[in-house]
Parts: sequence; C-alpha cells; structure tokens
Amino acid sequence: MLLVVGQIGKPHGIRGEVSVVVRTDEPEERFVPGSVFVTEVPQDRRVSTGPAAVASGVRYEVPKQLVLEQIRWHQGRGIALFENVYDRNVAEALRGVYLQVDSASLAPPEDPDEFQDHQLIGLRVESASGEVHGTVERIEHAPASDLIVLKKAGGGTALIPFVSAIVPVVDIAGGRVVVDLPEGLLDL
Repeated sequence: MLLVVGQIGKPHGIRGEVSVVVRTDEPEERFVPGSVFVTEVPQDRRVSTGPAAVASGVRYEVPKQLVLEQIRWHQGRGIALFENVYDRNVAEALRGVYLQVDSASLAPPEDPDEFQDHQLIGLRVESASGEVHGTVERIEHAPASDLIVLKKAGGGTALIPFVSAIVPVVDIAGGRVVVDLPEGLLDL
C-alpha cells in the first residue's frame, strides 16, 4: 500500500526547487538524498500528467517516480530539488503532486500506542458494549489532533477526535477500534 509522505508545493527560486509539505512524523528518515517517491497527481488539481503539459516550450509529463537530489529545511517545510527538475516551469508542473512510499518498506512504530494510517483504515468502529458505528475511512491530520473519519454504518461520515479519552482501545489484530463517544458526536 502506498502512503503519502509529502505534497509538492510552489516552486522556490528559478532552478527547479520546490517547497514540500511534509505529511510524515519522521521527515528526517523519509526525505534524504536518493529517496525515491512514487508520484500521484490529485484529481482535484490542475496538474497535467499527459503529454500536453508544456513548460518552457518543452513537453513535460509528471514522472511515475521522483528521486530526491537534495533537501533543506526552512520554516517547517522542505525545500527540495528532484533529479531532472532544474527549471522553475517544470517545478510548477509538479505543484500539488503527492509523494508516496510503499508501506512495506517502513519499519513498524516502536511505540505500541502509535499507528500508521494504513493500519487503521477499514477497522470496525464500535462502542465498548459492541454497538458497531461503522468503519475507519481515513485519518485526517488536523493541527489540534488527528481525526478518525468514520464511514457510518447507516450512511454518511463523521469525525471522531483520535485522543485516548474518546478512543481508548485500538485492536489492530481484532480489526476494531473501541470508542467512548460523547453524546451527539455522531449527529454533527
């Protein structure tokens, strides 16, 4: 399974550098020179993946992989240079592209209370009494805390703060997340 570890932002300068919004807890391990990232163009962005993408009069197609040549950190973001991206216009064509790694290449977290997003997706969400509320659709990483996006059993979605007071048990082997929800949370 591919995991998003970053997203390319706007170009930085004229030599092909781009800002990278980091989406991993371990950027110093994921973003090292030589790292290979699988690219994904978001459907809601106007980034072209076809041969019609033109930069500086030269056709450019977002490659399936990008290799990190160098990175430096500035104000919480990475400023990255990828192999074969040495022009601001080509860098602009990469804006919005997701950088992904294969989950099989990642070491499991050492902390037993730490989970990778892909481990939680699809788990059954239930109360302590066994009432099934739905399944984990995805994890949103908000500034205050992570949020479980619940795909409700009756249809629709709800957000559940991923904090120990509300999510006391995560049982990956048992395929479930036990929640102690405040009254009315699923009605929001």
